[in-house]
Amino acid sequence: MTIDTVLVANRGEIARRIIRTLRDLGMRSVAVYSDADACAPHVREADQAIHIGGSAASDSYLNVDAIMAAAQASGAQAIHPGYGFLSESVQLARACAAADVIFIGPEESALEIMGDKATARDHVARHGVPVVPGFAASGLDDEQIRARADKVGYPLLVKPSAGGGGKGMEIVRSGDELAGALATARRVAIAAFGDDSMVLERLVQRPRHIEVQVFGDAHGTVIALGERECTLQRRHQKVIEEAPAAHLPDAVRQRLLDAAVAAAKSVDYVGAGTVEFLVEADAMDDVFFIEMNTRLQVEHPVTEEVTGLDLVALQLHIAAGGAIDPAPAVRGHAVEARVYAESPERGFLPSTGRVLLFDPPRDVRVDAAIETGSEISGFYDPMIAKVIAYGADRATALRRLDAALARTVVLGVETNIAFLRALIRDERVRRGDLDTGLIETMLPFAAPRPTPAMLAAAAAPQTAQVSRPRPAADIWHELPGWRLGASAAPRRTEFVTDDDTIVEAPAAYVHGVPTATDDDGAVWVFADGVTARLRPLSRRGRMQRRLAERERASGPSQPEGRAPMPGSIVAVHVADGDVVQAGDPLVSIEAMKMEHPVLAPHDGTVHLLVALGDQVRRDQPVARVSEQETA
Repeated sequence: MTIDTVLVANRGEIARRIIRTLRDLGMRSVAVYSDADACAPHVREADQAIHIGGSAASDSYLNVDAIMAAAQASGAQAIHPGYGFLSESVQLARACAAADVIFIGPEESALEIMGDKATARDHVARHGVPVVPGFAASGLDDEQIRARADKVGYPLLVKPSAGGGGKGMEIVRSGDELAGALATARRVAIAAFGDDSMVLERLVQRPRHIEVQVFGDAHGTVIALGERECTLQRRHQKVIEEAPAAHLPDAVRQRLLDAAVAAAKSVDYVGAGTVEFLVEADAMDDVFFIEMNTRLQVEHPVTEEVTGLDLVALQLHIAAGGAIDPAPAVRGHAVEARVYAESPERGFLPSTGRVLLFDPPRDVRVDAAIETGSEISGFYDPMIAKVIAYGADRATALRRLDAALARTVVLGVETNIAFLRALIRDERVRRGDLDTGLIETMLPFAAPRPTPAMLAAAAAPQTAQVSRPRPAADIWHELPGWRLGASAAPRRTEFVTDDDTIVEAPAAYVHGVPTATDDDGAVWVFADGVTARLRPLSRRGRMQRRLAERERASGPSQPEGRAPMPGSIVAVHVADGDVVQAGDPLVSIEAMKMEHPVLAPHDGTVHLLVALGDQVRRDQPVARVSEQETA
């Protein structure tokens, strides 16, 4: 079977990565894009690009009809779904079969069995694969779920049956917490997957998360391409991945590989898949199946680095009917860091805005969704790049990754780069003493302060806006950063940081520190993996700050609950006029697949300023709590 045109039903770095392999193989690539992605890099890099709908994923990248219409219009013989979105969609696979289009993924039956966590755990258990004690909650009411949960014992992990990527997972440490956790998990599951069925499993106390890359072909062969360590996670989302796993005994490794192949063979698996396991860090003989992801994984580059294979090319080879060769030997070590547009010092809240400058290192692999000028919205996942380093051994790979992150420049949005460097420098990480709770022990994270060199660079008069590509209709933003009533090159010596601290720049000349100025006049500056956003402080600004401090000192406490991030109001927990106590949840905001509650700042009577479904800006007041009215 010949494939010469492939539609990539995805966006961001995975779309660009697939397009790169298609180009290397001489195949024609077709990109699809939403309103928000009209100027995205993957749109420009493909041979053809087709608009498929609005910015929301439900209107575009999750729209099966729009994807199939694009495939028909472009003449694509195959669809590569990447990961996320429709990558594990039975509906898309079925639509491809009906239209005689190749779905680059497994058969419908494998998608159906492995796409539901409850069905998958029961299925693999019957084929000798060990599973975590627990139960599926489908068809049970909350009282029945509570009774079953009490029998399994606490702590428990509540997770959406149809989900993935850690979205909607909640830890329950007692029966009293169960109802609230179920409500939150169901709400997130409905929004993310359109299915609120749940699985409850015993929480492994000190788990390592290890997964096995498998491939199957249409001739009945299934192979394992080694394992990956995915233990370093935050909120069940992977942050650092490596291959092979750190200090894993050979006997445990073989058990994992054998169990993964058995799971894949049980569904006659064809294509790329990943079988995920929990391993008890203090008793590695305890190995439990979590789930099987029937697609390519975000972290597939570390497997490519240690095997020398192009896994996307292998997917295409299998989709065209080709056979798999024996698995190559694993050589060396590779580590991947996920760069997110988020603020670790503010609880990892997502960051949106325009990328004023993106300058990645050139001596390691970087798979990026962005470029200078890219717009990061709240519609999609906040991962903007992956930095992958390879070495002859684990210590070398970690050292090279640290050095690469120190040179990964992102200005215009907050990122987790400084946190990533702190994480891989942690002594426990260095020696391989890992568990999924390690990151939590490092929190809260305090962002490194801007250095004197960074402050001097920010104060330099040559700091200017960075030119970036924009739609023609946005031509006014191409004008330089001149303001009426301001000098062309003001000498700025005092700045306000994002944590509202005043800092003073030294009178020094600094060379080679990247800077950029945003549309609000704030200066972004980078050095050694640390990014700072500095707002110039004028004499008038200092006077206004003094007056505001006096008002705060003489008045009541802050009466407003404010949005900690831009996003959408997905839940309203109180009614207008309710009496609330300090810390009570008022509303919940969702952005970039993250949900965050806004809490009452003090006791009082609440007056809502937003409604369900409203879009809000960062720091926008969403509710006012009046102390006097309650008194």
